[in-house]
Amino acid sequence: MYRSSTLLLFLGFVSAARSFAFLPASQRVIEPPPARLHRAASADFSTSASSTRLRASRGSVIGKKFKFSKYHGLGNDFVLVNDLSKDGPSLTSEDARLICDRNFGVGGDGLIFAHKSAKEGYDFKMTIYNSDGTEPEMCGNGIRALAQFIVDEEGYEDKLPLTFNIDTLAGPILPQINSDRSIRVDMGYPIFAAAEIPTTLEANFADGGVVEQSVSVSGTDLKVSCVSMGNPHAVVFDDDLPSAMDAYGAALESHEVFPANTNVEFVRVDSPTHVTMKVYERGAGPTLACGTGACALVVAAVRAGKIPTAAEGVTVTLPGGDLVIEWKGEGEKVFMTGPAVKSFEGEGVC
Repeated sequence: MYRSSTLLLFLGFVSAARSFAFLPASQRVIEPPPARLHRAASADFSTSASSTRLRASRGSVIGKKFKFSKYHGLGNDFVLVNDLSKDGPSLTSEDARLICDRNFGVGGDGLIFAHKSAKEGYDFKMTIYNSDGTEPEMCGNGIRALAQFIVDEEGYEDKLPLTFNIDTLAGPILPQINSDRSIRVDMGYPIFAAAEIPTTLEANFADGGVVEQSVSVSGTDLKVSCVSMGNPHAVVFDDDLPSAMDAYGAALESHEVFPANTNVEFVRVDSPTHVTMKVYERGAGPTLACGTGACALVVAAVRAGKIPTAAEGVTVTLPGGDLVIEWKGEGEKVFMTGPAVKSFEGEGVC
């Protein structure tokens, strides 16, 4: 019932957009905020303080229809599109910005596509756009959502456990979908060299890494540890998570010492096997969970001596729930285990 209602909602939206297209131009008035539900071909947008008028030169509004499913990993939510028959994504980064808008679109932290990889040996490629239209290298919660999406879309339930080899901008990522629907992901090797994060902070660790290095943020010196999981992370250990997030999250994400910007994790160490975090994601802002961030912070905690080891797994509590992160130490891969859940599916237009 819920899926049907959702589908009708989006089909209704398509119908409304078409009806709008055939109104006389003088009646096509949208009160502010400016319309972002669709885009018009050869359209002229003029804005005043009281209204926004759409004057279409063709007399019709052309939109791209797309079928999608909505999944989340601990509340980190994504719109997913099956493009397995195509060589690349069927929608653009600008489409992603509109679709992810929580007021005028489907809503989500990102838009993810499964499509063909141009490289040998991969099952498919993952392309992801953040809610602001930027393209990150990888997303831990997104990769779990994508793996579960493909299992559901392609009818692989009777083949579990199943492992995919997914091509990403961060390199190969291998999620294993287990029979109990938990997903354990081989996240690859953490990267420590400052230039590869990238950060201009001075290396202060034997391997050229950055561990609890001082950074001035909004007039306060923060101790920042840097780790890349194919995408950059700045980890700050602070017991007052809400205050730290509000005060420093946005400023640290775009700080000049991170030329490609960075994800920011604020972490409280609760015990040797349990930590709590809040995250300010690059290109998305505060979110309920970040899989690569959970991996990065556990690695950073071991390197900074905050916890003794993560070989048997460390539970990371995020606002949306828990992930389990394993790392046996230097020269070893990181593994992440957590859920991915389908919310609904539908058809939209952008």
